[in-house]
Amino acid sequence: MSEWLCETEELSVALNCGVAIGSGYSLATTATTSGTSPKDELTLQINAAGDSIREMKSMGEDVKAKVAELQALKVSYKEATGEDFGPPPKKPKGEGAPAGKAPKPAKAAKASGGGKTSGEGGGAKGAAAAEALPAVAAAPKGTARLDRLRLIEKEVQAKWEAQGTFKGNPAFNADGSPKPKFMVTFPYPYMNGRLHLGHAFSLTKAEFCANYKRLKGFNVLFPFGFHCTGMPIQAAANKLKAEMVKFGNPPQFPPEEEEEQKADGGKKVAAKIAAKKTSTYQWTTLEKMNIPSSEVAAFADPMKWLNFFPDWGVKDLKLFGTSIDWRRSFITTAVNPYYNAFVEWQFRQLKSNDNIVFGKRPGVYSPLDGQVCADHDRAEGEGLAPQEYTLIKLAVQEAGFEAGKKLAPLKGRKVFLAPATLRPETMYGQTNCFVLPEGDYGCFEWANGEVLVMSLRSAVGLAHQSYRSGDVSVDHAATWGKPVCLLELKGSDLLGLPLSGPRAPYKALYVYPLMSISMGKGTGVVTSVPSDAPDDFVALAELKNKPEYRKKFGLTDEMVMPFDVVPIINITVPASGDEAGWSSDMAAALWCEKLKITSTKDRKNLDEAKHKTYNTGFSFGRMLVGPYKGEKVSLAKPKEKQDMIDQGDALVYFEPEGFVKSRTGEECVVAMTDQWYLKYGSEAWRASVQEHVNDPAKFTPYSQEILDKFNSTLGWLSEWACSRLFGLGTQLPWDKKWVIESLSDSTIYMAYYTIAHELQGEGNLDGLHPDKNQAPGERIAPEQLNDDVFNFIFLRGPSPPGSTIPTAKLEKLRAEFEYWYPMDLRVSGKDLIGNHLTMALYNHASIWKDRPELWPRGYYTNGHVNLNNEKMAKSTGNFLMLEEAIEKFSADATRLALGFAGDTLESANFETDTANASTSVLFIEEGNVKQGVEDLKNGKLRKGELLKTDAMVLNEMNRLITETSECFERMCWRDGLNAGSAQYRNLRDFYREWCTRMEVEAHESVASRYLETSVLLIAPVCPHFAEKMWQDYLGHAGSSVLSAGWPTAEPVDAKASRELRFLQKTVKNLRAVAGKDKKKPSVATIFIADSYSPWKVKTLQFMQTLWQAASGAGGGTLPDKKQLMADIDSGLLATDPELKKLKKGVMQFAAFMAEESEGLGLAALDTQLPFDQLEVLAESKEYLSKHLIPGNTLTVHLYNLSDPNAPGDQKKKDAAEPGKPSMALSA
Repeated sequence: MSEWLCETEELSVALNCGVAIGSGYSLATTATTSGTSPKDELTLQINAAGDSIREMKSMGEDVKAKVAELQALKVSYKEATGEDFGPPPKKPKGEGAPAGKAPKPAKAAKASGGGKTSGEGGGAKGAAAAEALPAVAAAPKGTARLDRLRLIEKEVQAKWEAQGTFKGNPAFNADGSPKPKFMVTFPYPYMNGRLHLGHAFSLTKAEFCANYKRLKGFNVLFPFGFHCTGMPIQAAANKLKAEMVKFGNPPQFPPEEEEEQKADGGKKVAAKIAAKKTSTYQWTTLEKMNIPSSEVAAFADPMKWLNFFPDWGVKDLKLFGTSIDWRRSFITTAVNPYYNAFVEWQFRQLKSNDNIVFGKRPGVYSPLDGQVCADHDRAEGEGLAPQEYTLIKLAVQEAGFEAGKKLAPLKGRKVFLAPATLRPETMYGQTNCFVLPEGDYGCFEWANGEVLVMSLRSAVGLAHQSYRSGDVSVDHAATWGKPVCLLELKGSDLLGLPLSGPRAPYKALYVYPLMSISMGKGTGVVTSVPSDAPDDFVALAELKNKPEYRKKFGLTDEMVMPFDVVPIINITVPASGDEAGWSSDMAAALWCEKLKITSTKDRKNLDEAKHKTYNTGFSFGRMLVGPYKGEKVSLAKPKEKQDMIDQGDALVYFEPEGFVKSRTGEECVVAMTDQWYLKYGSEAWRASVQEHVNDPAKFTPYSQEILDKFNSTLGWLSEWACSRLFGLGTQLPWDKKWVIESLSDSTIYMAYYTIAHELQGEGNLDGLHPDKNQAPGERIAPEQLNDDVFNFIFLRGPSPPGSTIPTAKLEKLRAEFEYWYPMDLRVSGKDLIGNHLTMALYNHASIWKDRPELWPRGYYTNGHVNLNNEKMAKSTGNFLMLEEAIEKFSADATRLALGFAGDTLESANFETDTANASTSVLFIEEGNVKQGVEDLKNGKLRKGELLKTDAMVLNEMNRLITETSECFERMCWRDGLNAGSAQYRNLRDFYREWCTRMEVEAHESVASRYLETSVLLIAPVCPHFAEKMWQDYLGHAGSSVLSAGWPTAEPVDAKASRELRFLQKTVKNLRAVAGKDKKKPSVATIFIADSYSPWKVKTLQFMQTLWQAASGAGGGTLPDKKQLMADIDSGLLATDPELKKLKKGVMQFAAFMAEESEGLGLAALDTQLPFDQLEVLAESKEYLSKHLIPGNTLTVHLYNLSDPNAPGDQKKKDAAEPGKPSMALSA
């Protein structure tokens, strides 16, 4: 026994019991001649159930039923032995200690969030499951399992480092042809903090794929860089500096206010709220990253971040066991002269290709920073773009300036209330105007002398915008960005004000109150069109129906009652599917009546009515009034808008689609600024990208949903502001006052990876510390890099004239690029589809416009990851740094839990219970492998001819290997792990138990095949564990498991698969029957049917006609259950009166067989089974006798019902069906 297996007294006791690890988990068994005692039988079953619970937990499955089964087994154990099932009695303290020495104290358990022990089950679920597990098979106390895995990881990582396992170099066959390569990349993370579980979740998709491709024989390159460009680091440094100015160094933050106690028990929530508040301080945020307080002040310098966090990123990822070629790593910004030269070359190429233009455009803008605020510069609102509104001028009539009125000081001025609308074509239906009575408004003077009444927020936005007057751009504000407020007022001051509205059917429109107005959107002023706006319709009706409400706000009947709804647009919607068609000249009224909306507080129904009217109005509406009467709304809308602008009745106004906050903490506006723009969306450029992503031969999106999102982004992504006035980054090479922003310098850097190691070398992230392994003559200085050099390397350009770089070196750089490019796969979170990922496609299509074969070959994106079903957030404490996760669970267990977390665009879930269970599974599996290898070496296993069950198990291994490979090819890691890890172990456990009860040793061919393939299948996800098993136990010392080759699967024998499924399901079904028998029987008579009754044959034959074949070979499905039942009722039963009498039975049988078909496919509907059921069960007769009732060995009789002399109860016989034997129990 290895020395490590006896690290603790508790573990040694468990091992000596032969249950938890070692021979109890071996594929070998100890055959006996007198049978197994009830105590031993039940012990075996209890431990098998414990294994199953652990494995089910590791897959995130519900263990309630299995725990109940375990408890029943423990009850049976007590009945059979007279004692409780539990661990052997502990030795007296000090017993067994060497003479003269005190006993070794138990290792203290490390704290692990929520009171869990590191590496063990935690939380309510973990505690319940741990309580249910048999004590002798329980995890060792303390952290022995975790410590063992961490020790293996440290040892394996040292080997990888020494052997340069992950250094990717071009490789060629003997004939000079390149060996197949695979280049996978991951968006470099932003270095304003430590890496966390969210980074790790997306990263593992690339990491798993890299390792899988290595096993498949590819020469793999997985490089990794660190992003420092843009505002986040600068903003964080500025924030820290401001905190030290305000609160001192070290800062003395003000104490948080105590919160009131909860009424339902008096528990305080102050700590949680205080945590949320203090977490907003940059100083506190840095301390939470384990940065000593004495060092925090240094981070007021942005350069400190660049020198600190990237190094931590390398350490964390090495600790995680990533297969990255670290020679090729770098940081961005002008600090790195090599990368800086590369980005300058890229932008000169884009400009020469006419993909960059200078001009004034609307962009999301931070007034505090004084520059455009792109996605990565934002603390909130990533992905939100400018939205265009039409600002309508509602002129205040003369009566509004009378003495005593709030607007009296502005008499003689042109004063307008300024509602912002998305529907300028509806102004023909205005009946009134709304404001928020408690809202804050101002009268703002503009450069043309006009005064607009609006919110301060919207005035600030308008002050940053301009309009075109001929060829000239004219600012709205006299001083750009500075609105001039003449008068402040409340919304209540405006109520009853008479207005004149363009296109309005009434001479005067009055201002009414509306409590649902948001001052954070639009101008705070809303023009009312009740014919087509449900909110307006209901608000007007409320005022008309409630005299006291009018009186409350000082509105006379004359101001309200004469204003009826005016029809302006007809909407006629045709029927579609289950949706009935409809038509109306006043759609808002129609839907408010249909949905019975009578209150402005009925938000749910109002939103539905709004959805019905707005969407259909644009697509199906036709104008009933105005110069464009009869035209579709979609055509009339832009014409009406332009007409009002030309007539001076409206202007264009922009604001962000939602709330956007910059990294410096200020709300952003939309500003018209002079700026350099990338011309995304230009017709030819977009068409080339669109053709690429939609060609399966050129691009793999891995799901239709991902492809749809790329096509959607290509539909709306347009000109992109690519430069800033300050921040970290590379200066625009032809206009040095601008800095290239963080999303624009990050689009083709994957190509830089191919040569970075030859320029910078390992351990030289900033490019300022030359690689010591490079001879001085081999080093390339940054100043030697120019456009001619990069053109030669990346664009097959001519030899660079006058270059001092040796020709051989240049050729080597070009050869590296030509070998590794194109990038085969890029993995990312789904949030980057709307910017970075699509921009990368655009930039590749520009730089390599003549070589589309170098454009990205595939993108895989995933959703976000939750932690224990809750959103990860530092403020709530539900957060894990990557290093923390490794310390709690080990790297491989964290990787395994991340693999099981999920793969789709939906949010995945990392369960700490799963991670804890994974720690135990990997620890136990080492013991399994060790013992299995010893059994093979010691000749304990069976040789010679295979039994039928041996062959079935080997065939099932082939099936699971094939399924795992298919899943991994599709980037479906959870499904692949389910097949290649969880189900593979379940198969091993079934075979082990079968051999034990059959009193035969496992066959050596089955055991050896399992041991090697199980390690290879888990290697992409748990490479440390696999490497240790492969080299130290399986006899492949010096040869990495990741270069061993993916296991080859023989063609799957469908018949053998069905035979194994039949055996396992039969045992499960018959055990359930036996479990209900309370008479302690001694004989089991099992009946086997080869054919179905005639009515079932008819049902199956009809179901075969409903089978919907899948495209390609094999596959297919039945209609869904509801449709299937309907088809049987209208087809089979309607034409067969006799069968209709058995309708209930037919429906139940059809539902059952449909469920069977989900696993077996069309073969489940066969009317005759393709194998001999009796033969399968006859070989396993001994297994059945000892397995059906815990602690009881039965005498088993098998009868095929084709034998007319088969004895037994006729009712039991009739219950048998092909593939589903029945059983009678007797004393």
